[in-house]
Amino acid sequence: MKKYIFYIFCCAICASYSVYGQSEFDLVLTGGRVMDPETGLDGVHNVGISGGKIASISTEVLNGKRTIDVTGMVVSPGFIDLHVHGVSNTEQEYQLHDGLTTALELEWGIGPLKAWYGQRESKALINYGASVCWPFERYRALEKYRQEADKLRDPSGDNAYTLVNTINQITPSYTEVPDASEMRQTLENIEESLKDGGIGIGIPIGYLPQTNPTELYKVYEMAGRSGTLLFTHVRTPDMSGLQEAFSNAMLTRAPLHIVHLNSMALGNIELALKMLEDSQNQGYRITSEVYPYTAASTALESAMFNPGWQERLGMDYEDLQWVATGERLNKDTYEAYRKEGGIVIMHMMQPEWIAKGLSAEGIAIASDGMMYAPLAHPRTAGTFTRVLGKYVREDQTLDLMSALKKMTLIPAKILEDIAPVMLQKGRLQEGADADITIFDPETIRDRATFDGGLKFSKGVTYVMVGGVLVLDQGKTVPNQYPGQPIFGKYRQ
Repeated sequence: MKKYIFYIFCCAICASYSVYGQSEFDLVLTGGRVMDPETGLDGVHNVGISGGKIASISTEVLNGKRTIDVTGMVVSPGFIDLHVHGVSNTEQEYQLHDGLTTALELEWGIGPLKAWYGQRESKALINYGASVCWPFERYRALEKYRQEADKLRDPSGDNAYTLVNTINQITPSYTEVPDASEMRQTLENIEESLKDGGIGIGIPIGYLPQTNPTELYKVYEMAGRSGTLLFTHVRTPDMSGLQEAFSNAMLTRAPLHIVHLNSMALGNIELALKMLEDSQNQGYRITSEVYPYTAASTALESAMFNPGWQERLGMDYEDLQWVATGERLNKDTYEAYRKEGGIVIMHMMQPEWIAKGLSAEGIAIASDGMMYAPLAHPRTAGTFTRVLGKYVREDQTLDLMSALKKMTLIPAKILEDIAPVMLQKGRLQEGADADITIFDPETIRDRATFDGGLKFSKGVTYVMVGGVLVLDQGKTVPNQYPGQPIFGKYRQ
């Protein structure tokens, strides 16, 4: 009997290995151009995937339960977006076709954070996560708003998150001046939400520009003491706003990520990039990102359009495009829609500023993708494929490996201290998470436009998240929700 059991055991082991002496993988990718920005690997290899991990990268034949021939395609680490505002599956499907495997709301963050993470569990197409929303934690620290804030934080209620709904609810608090007790409570609230899994702290001070500098500085001090990463939309889109952020971070030693440097620096992009480089050379942990479009997008009722916006932003009414209809605005429609509230596209940047930002060493690519609307800013659907199609293949502003690094390794490294799971992402190496994007470098391109609206990008053929195919031959796989939460390291 013992000999029989041993015989069966040996047969089982043998069955699990191919004729080449290798284990049978869950999935094998054959013949693709495998590229890993961290090691510099760039060549034709076969990739074996098992248990949600990259198990083998080899020039030898690999045996899999399913084998996909990806000859002529690039096999890349999955793209990572540090800056999205559309966080439902509607936006995630566009992000998926843009090559994303991880999309994070880090500029604003999300409040209520714990409830939102719970709502997304086992329902996401790709990986998801968010920072702690400082404006929300500030809102619920103010005595007069605590009752309304508690309603939002009730996870049993119907509290599906949207950025616009949150902004609309908490905007009245922006001009309030917290007393000493409320300022302390804000910091305690932030600590609580970090324990709920927040990936650092979102401080979009540009939407609360009247906030006292002392109040903002205290958040930097808190982050400096704990080494907690901050994400900021600076107070004003000019050098004074950037200099406030740089000085606060350098004085407090707070790790800082400045979002969309292109739309904050505008024509001073070269100076902003130099300041960023100089701060890094001096040992400060300050990073940034850009998106590949000459237009920004935000809520027309926000503080961005407080009096003086034309001079401050270097634009006028006709440079604004109303997302709901696609029309360009004039003085009358501007005033009407500002009272109504809604999203506009802001045509405010020059192509050379974008090219300069994209080509700078160490800068990440991030979309600032908005919530779904048929005529939403095209960056919601096409940021990463636009970089690969226009700026790599057509304009040759970047080589392919440099572009992939900005989409995968750099964002992963920005986050790996605050979210250690990112050490396993942004790389195509044995042992890394099998978050993989496969695309045709000759056809990849964005298809969404300012006038035509959102469309799925072209050329991304396969995307897998944790070893699970979510995009197969260019089509979304139905009823697959492998997206996992990305939490900050303070989660308890």
